[in-house]
Amino acid sequence: MINRERLATLRAKEDARFLALHPKSGEMFKAGQKNMPGGVPMSWMAKWPGAYPVFVKEAKGARFSDVDGNTYIDFCLGDTGSMTGHSPDATVAAIREQVGKGITAMLPTQDAAIVSGELAARFSLPLWQFTVSATDANRHVIRYSRMITGRSKIVVIDRCYHGSVDETFATLDSLGNTVAREGNIGAPVALDQTTRVVEFNDIAGMEKALAHGDVAAILMEPAMTNVGIVLPQAGYLEAVQELAKKYGTILIIDETHTISVGPGGMTADRGLKPDFLTIGKAIAGGIPTGTFGMTHKIADDIKRMVELEIIDTGGIGGTLAGNALSLASMRATLSEVLTQKNFDHMIQLGTRWSDGVDAAIKEFDLPWTCNRLGARGEYMFGKSAPVTGADANNAGDFELEQYIHLRMLNDGFLITPFHNMALMCPDTSEADVDAHTHAFRAMCAELVQ
Repeated sequence: MINRERLATLRAKEDARFLALHPKSGEMFKAGQKNMPGGVPMSWMAKWPGAYPVFVKEAKGARFSDVDGNTYIDFCLGDTGSMTGHSPDATVAAIREQVGKGITAMLPTQDAAIVSGELAARFSLPLWQFTVSATDANRHVIRYSRMITGRSKIVVIDRCYHGSVDETFATLDSLGNTVAREGNIGAPVALDQTTRVVEFNDIAGMEKALAHGDVAAILMEPAMTNVGIVLPQAGYLEAVQELAKKYGTILIIDETHTISVGPGGMTADRGLKPDFLTIGKAIAGGIPTGTFGMTHKIADDIKRMVELEIIDTGGIGGTLAGNALSLASMRATLSEVLTQKNFDHMIQLGTRWSDGVDAAIKEFDLPWTCNRLGARGEYMFGKSAPVTGADANNAGDFELEQYIHLRMLNDGFLITPFHNMALMCPDTSEADVDAHTHAFRAMCAELVQ
């Protein structure tokens, strides 16, 4: 057990250290409060540990610097948005060229065919459409699924995250009922009207949910990543696929984070065959975009049921979706950055990072574990790896997590907020990983004194 009095003392020390290291960020945060709620342009940016967020001056590759002149090794990478590394040269060159030739015209460019062909080759789904975010992609495929099946509900995994999709902010109460997640604001309807919730790795629970006959789609990550890394048990993903077929339910796989395992994500790695696949964030090197792929059968169903003249009122698409800039960014990112060679490098470093964390956990006999997902690693506060989202959520320790994040930040490392995940990019080096291992070990040693 961690001594809480000692933890409070260590936290106070890091709070003081943070203020000394980041005075200009503090000034900018104060100035920002005049015209931005919370002093930041998006509310999540205020949720980092410390008195205020650090303000970025420049980011390139695996590093960024702040306005106070501090430099960091970035293992957060914009929570996957910059898994490519910050401003990869190939993507930057494509953006510069396209900006001079037109950003958006609500008409297609040649890059649309190139990108959709590349996505089809990677994920084995033949047909693709584009959005401005993975959130929008998820919204669109849910609408299509309801239309195709004539059913109203979706199944999601407990403690999932699929962007700001209303139907997904649901959990199970102590009686197994579907209820709103804590902090879910402004829900349009009670969540049990739109959603059934199932624990990850629970095959029997999935069949029970589908057996009602009212589920249009299953929306899931092939491995959980937003409550912490939770890996699928042997046979689980295959069983979900078979159950979806058995009950006439559409299977949607969200690869936005799980692409960390390779160029085709877990869909290619595990040989999955979803009806829809959604992805966003990293595929355009950080330029806002999303996309969804589908089978020929799904596309035929849509074509049969939707008239082109009414599609703009169907809740699908958007004025900036598929714009020239985002497609140019995707073309360069997919062809020159998110390559097999770069994934091999990233995954090797993900293993090295996790090995270093595991060694420190073992050395200091901490009741923690470290999970791995390709280029990702994450330490979690439990002796065994979680099997469900509830397991991962229940293992959380907010005070300890906040201290570790602040300590690592002050030491020059940025870890993904809200949990303890690290992500490698093509520019991450062995020296970067080893520096983190050294700092993490020193933190553990001080924590258990």
